[in-house]
Amino acid sequence: MINIVMDSGNSIVIELDEQAAPVTVANFQKLVAEGFYNGIIFHRIIPGFMIQGGDPQGTGTGGSDTHIKGEFASNGVNNHLSHVRGAVSMARTQVPDSASSQFFICHADSLFLDGQYAAFGKVVAGMEEVDRIA
Repeated sequence: MINIVMDSGNSIVIELDEQAAPVTVANFQKLVAEGFYNGIIFHRIIPGFMIQGGDPQGTGTGGSDTHIKGEFASNGVNNHLSHVRGAVSMARTQVPDSASSQFFICHADSLFLDGQYAAFGKVVAGMEEVDRIA
């Protein structure tokens, strides 16, 4: 479990799924352990779709120095997780293996992302905080 504590003191608790996306989960856990995400904002907010964070610059153009394999069907990986409300997934460019640190939380079901983006967990507590942000 990963606990994202907001400036407001509210939390979003994420359960990670190592079986669905082992490389993604390991990368995310490493960044959390290093404190990479401390103080980083949700820089991209699209109500009814998602909230996105993980860019230390806060602009959507930055990330960590490490890029990981995209763990999703169109990239040759069987990932059974679906982009339903509360799903946590890696953001990336159009290059399949370009994910680094930016991630998003689905504010609503976004099944059109299935097979194209690496979902790796889900919100298990604090979805009302996602609603507040979005």
